[in-house]
Amino acid sequence: MAPLVPYIISNEFNLIIALIIGFGFGFILEQAGFSSTKKLVGLFYGYDFTVLRVFFTAGVTAMIGVIFFHYLGILDLSLIYVNPTFLRSSLVGGVVMGAGFIIGGFCPGTSICAASIGKMNGMLFIVGGLLGVFAFTESYPLIEKFYKADSMGPLTMFDQFGISRNLFALLLTAVAIAAFYFTWKIEKRVRKNNNFHTPKLWKTRYSFAAIIPFIIIAIVSYTPDHNQRVENRIAEAKRQQKCVFHEISADKMAYQIVEHHYELNIIDVRSPEKFNEFHIPLSINIPLEEIHDRKWERVFKQTIKKNIFYADNDTIVKMACLKAKHVGKSKNFILRESADEFNNMFFSPIAPDLAHSSKQLINEYNFRVKAAKDMQSLNEALKNIGQPVTKEIKVASGGC
Repeated sequence: MAPLVPYIISNEFNLIIALIIGFGFGFILEQAGFSSTKKLVGLFYGYDFTVLRVFFTAGVTAMIGVIFFHYLGILDLSLIYVNPTFLRSSLVGGVVMGAGFIIGGFCPGTSICAASIGKMNGMLFIVGGLLGVFAFTESYPLIEKFYKADSMGPLTMFDQFGISRNLFALLLTAVAIAAFYFTWKIEKRVRKNNNFHTPKLWKTRYSFAAIIPFIIIAIVSYTPDHNQRVENRIAEAKRQQKCVFHEISADKMAYQIVEHHYELNIIDVRSPEKFNEFHIPLSINIPLEEIHDRKWERVFKQTIKKNIFYADNDTIVKMACLKAKHVGKSKNFILRESADEFNNMFFSPIAPDLAHSSKQLINEYNFRVKAAKDMQSLNEALKNIGQPVTKEIKVASGGC
């Protein structure tokens, strides 16, 4: 279920869902007749195109689902693994697999389906497949150069054609629907069966199902996606001057860091380079452009700690606060002073003239000197504990 894991589906529940989907997939395969070699090889002999239609349906459904989930902000496309292309070995492998499909009457998945209901030919196909895997593994050193020849990296068809992802989805869906129609015509002619027809009710249902992908593609192509909608809401709020920011002074924040650091998330929204030059103790770096990243969702959706944003200037910190507000439900504050001002106030303070300064000014200086030492001590003691827990992001790999 990656890359919906672990943000939409937990690691633990992921295995349960996979098991349920596995049982469901096997049941549907068997009910569709995919445990029968006669039905499976019908594609190659031109009398039954069920396999083609099933693969096209699965591909188009997955494609539309991925695009729509990305549009809703549920799925991050950068986390989807694209298998690297090795052109020469892929062509040869495709021929070998196709020949095995015709001769054996199964593909790897359907052979498991057939074996699970006790068919001997399915079991023998699995044994043959395992022997093939063993032969490939043992001979790999001899064919490694050929296997890795013509390495082209992870390729996508829409990039190769120089078109957008949505346009490619539209074209592929149109090709799939055309394939469904013409293969149905071919089957009708080959079988020469007058009873081979589709009831009017099902024709209506098929037509309605065919329209749905085009509607989704149109919505995705011509309406703003999740991030754009957030940016539009922020722009509209700024235009109508409805933005309300809760500010906190540097002195008050320093006091809260020393006394109640466990209640705060101090967030530096500057670049990593600026953050490394200087940052407020116990702060974390979430650059403005990364606020929408999934790894920081917990920081913005939690309601236990206050999030306090700071940067070099007022505009950036306010933009960060607005974005965070639309990402989650946390209590968000902005630091009234900039990072440089905070640095000068606490870590490069100018000592007042004791003879001519007011008591308030002297007390303020003493507080800042002491607070700076306490913050540095806390930062050293809690440099690992104080960081919020973020989930590691990995590209989802695999596939058949």
